[in-house]
Amino acid sequence: MIVVDGTLKRRLAVWLLTAVGVLGAFLLVEAYTSAQRAANRAYDSQLEAAGLTIAEAIQWQDGRPIVEMPAAAFQILATDQQERVFYAILDAAGNEVTGNLDGAVKPAWQRAAQAKPVWMTVPHTETPIRLHGHELTSAGWESLDPVQIWVGHTLSGRETLAGDLFVGTLTRFLAMVLLAGLLMLLAIRTALGPVRRLRQLLRQRDADDVSPLHARVPGELYDMADTLNTLLARQREGRDALLRFTADASHQLKTPLAGLQSTSELALQSECPADWRQALETIHHSAARTSRLAGQLLSLARLRHADEGSLTAIDLAALLRDTVMEWAERDVAQHHDLGLAPLPEAPLRIQGEPWSLREMIGNLIDNALRYTPPGSEITLGLERRADTVTLGIEDNGPGVSDDLLGRLHQPFERAGRQDTQGTGLGLAIVDSIARRHDAVLSVRNAPSHGLWIGIRFSLLPEET
Repeated sequence: MIVVDGTLKRRLAVWLLTAVGVLGAFLLVEAYTSAQRAANRAYDSQLEAAGLTIAEAIQWQDGRPIVEMPAAAFQILATDQQERVFYAILDAAGNEVTGNLDGAVKPAWQRAAQAKPVWMTVPHTETPIRLHGHELTSAGWESLDPVQIWVGHTLSGRETLAGDLFVGTLTRFLAMVLLAGLLMLLAIRTALGPVRRLRQLLRQRDADDVSPLHARVPGELYDMADTLNTLLARQREGRDALLRFTADASHQLKTPLAGLQSTSELALQSECPADWRQALETIHHSAARTSRLAGQLLSLARLRHADEGSLTAIDLAALLRDTVMEWAERDVAQHHDLGLAPLPEAPLRIQGEPWSLREMIGNLIDNALRYTPPGSEITLGLERRADTVTLGIEDNGPGVSDDLLGRLHQPFERAGRQDTQGTGLGLAIVDSIARRHDAVLSVRNAPSHGLWIGIRFSLLPEET
């Protein structure tokens, strides 16, 4: 039963969207951090420019720096967000000459600024601010004592700029995702075009059209198309085999029926009771042969279409012994030396169907009885090798020519002999039963004289 489990289009879309989503998440994180860095760089440059503007306004009086805050510095720091601006001028002793940081610059920060310009985000009056400090010395001043300039402002302006940058990036990203989604749907539809064409090609075929497919497919569909062609080839072989079997069966049934009709017509034209009796005996034998042929045809059809779920563990040695003993008591075996080779004492357990295995052994025995002259020896036995066991039957009859050995398992094949009452279905039934049990049928001429037929089964693991 075929169960629909989603669609290829949906699966491809889900996987592609998942990949785009994961990649997009990383890109958005990168975009956010990039926006933060860009905003920080822009506003840090303003702080640095404001610090340099303040440095140019420093004057010395009585050995102390004096500065009048230039308006240009405040203009540099001015933003649309009305940032709060902080600054401090520290002398060499770390004392605040002027400013509004109220001693917030810690000594550790001052020592760090002595080495190189510093940037830091610190809390001030419960509000985070961005602070920049650097130390200046100049040979043009009256004093060579260093001066530290600290400037800072609140973060709302840079946060707003970072948000604007990120929103712009996000808008462009969503537009690209939408465009990529549309292009992805178009690409998926185009990529699945060969699948639709292959489906339409199969739907347009007639029910009895089992010719090979002729289509251009991408490499990913080649295996499926090749598998379909292999399946169609098997169907052709099966159909041809069925047609041959039907034709042969019709011919085999037509011949005895035509004989019955002609015999009965001759009997009806005669007034002699002896002729009637002879006609009745001929009709009886022909009807028995036709009945056996029909029975074997039914057995072959049953084996080829029966359910394979009834296999059980059985002892092949015991089954063989019982079947041979049963056949040895039949009248048809009284003129042959039918016997068993010594069987292993330990059970030989296989997975199989008792009824079909009995029929297989029976057909082997029946074939040997029909195709060997009276007095011939027919011996059945089992040979174990590792984890397999071979059921073999050997006779000392006339044997079969080597060029016919490979065809003996085909229906209605009699090895070119017409002097027997066989139907030619015995080995075909044996072969069907062997295939049903995953066994291997082998046919060869015996080393001395006669024919040997073997069926190799796989043994079940021994119980411990």
